[in-house]
Amino acid sequence: MPEGGKVIVQNRKARHDYFIEETFEAGIALTGTEVKSLRLGRANLQDSYAVIKDGEVFIQGMHISPYDQGNRFNHDPLRVRKLLLNRYEINKLIGLTQKKGFTLIPLSLYFKKGLVKVELAVCRGKKLYDKRQDIARRDAAREIDRRMKEYNR
Repeated sequence: MPEGGKVIVQNRKARHDYFIEETFEAGIALTGTEVKSLRLGRANLQDSYAVIKDGEVFIQGMHISPYDQGNRFNHDPLRVRKLLLNRYEINKLIGLTQKKGFTLIPLSLYFKKGLVKVELAVCRGKKLYDKRQDIARRDAAREIDRRMKEYNR
């Protein structure tokens, strides 16, 4: 999570559907109307993912709504956007994603010192029984907290 940054949008479903192995912070190449739309909080990370092509990382499926006061030069909401990482980080991502079953998923979008950043995670998909275990674990923790609160009254 960003230190002192303002979170624009989070991909909550990613934490439910994937095991998160490692996270990276990346910049993102945007147009002016996209930044204005993000300042209004109009973005969606659901169904978005990142791919590595020709030694560069791109995010696909991320929806940034068109800016209301934009003119004919307004952006395409679902365009492919380039992520800004250094060569060492890109090489590390290439090595991690070549393993079977790993993918790159954006977890959140936030402002940091006036710049838009993406929290990118190397993830492995969960099976249905893994999701059920997580739900059972969460319910058990909630029940314990409720009983402890009752007991301490």
